Amino acid sequence: MRRRALYLALGIPAGLLLFTYLTLCFVPNDALKGVVVRAAGNAGYTLDLAGFGKGFPLAVKARGVELSSQQGLLIKAADVRVGLELLPLFIGKPRVAYRGNIGTGEFSGTVTLGRKPGWSILAKGIRLEDIPFFGTVAGARVRGDLRLTGEVASVKGAPQGEVQLQVRGAELASVKLGEMPLPDATYQDVRGALSLDRGQAHLKSFTLTGDGIYVRLKGDVNLATPLGDSPLNLTLEMMPKPEFLDRQKFVFLMLVKYLTSPGAYTVPIHGSLAHPAL
Repeated sequence: MRRRALYLALGIPAGLLLFTYLTLCFVPNDALKGVVVRAAGNAGYTLDLAGFGKGFPLAVKARGVELSSQQGLLIKAADVRVGLELLPLFIGKPRVAYRGNIGTGEFSGTVTLGRKPGWSILAKGIRLEDIPFFGTVAGARVRGDLRLTGEVASVKGAPQGEVQLQVRGAELASVKLGEMPLPDATYQDVRGALSLDRGQAHLKSFTLTGDGIYVRLKGDVNLATPLGDSPLNLTLEMMPKPEFLDRQKFVFLMLVKYLTSPGAYTVPIHGSLAHPAL
């Protein structure tokens, strides 16, 4: 009986592995590409691929990947590879690994399938100026080197986990909340931690330490589908030094009603993730 159970434990994953391998072998690349493009379309995005093919043993790879929404180009990646990991499959925990390049930086991670789904990500060396989203959607000019880590699991259908980011040498210009401009600034260090729990995203900390200004963002986001419709309940705190304030008098004159104490501004942010507003 033990030997039979062992055969079943090994044979079922092996059979699934063989079936998946044969499927990939015999399905044309164009057909697989069509499935991927349609999946992105069903989620509300447009996916363009300059090249698409199969990878060994159970993977697909693409180059010249461009993901867009109705607002414009969001992400542009040079090379992306997505493949099924073999060892987790044999212990009943199917998992897909992915990796790719954005400019001179790289990202990688896993997506766990089955009864306890989840995902992880590690991104490093990515320049913010190589992410089109900031220019095409946010209308901002940004620079800086991004490092991002995150691990999220699905608990009773809701995401739960934490995402952390750090940006070195950040430069932000032409940033607006609705129609309200925010001050242009250079930040030596940007750090943030976001926790996900029971359908909410909590900003545990998000601070920007700049040249003459200190900024802190806090609050919650109620996650919705699609993600861009998620309502915001955030507060932006800005503490500029006198010389910084003097250099950008016009911006702070527009923000004067949010002055809560000398040298401190508290700005409530509402609206949605796609359309934040004061």
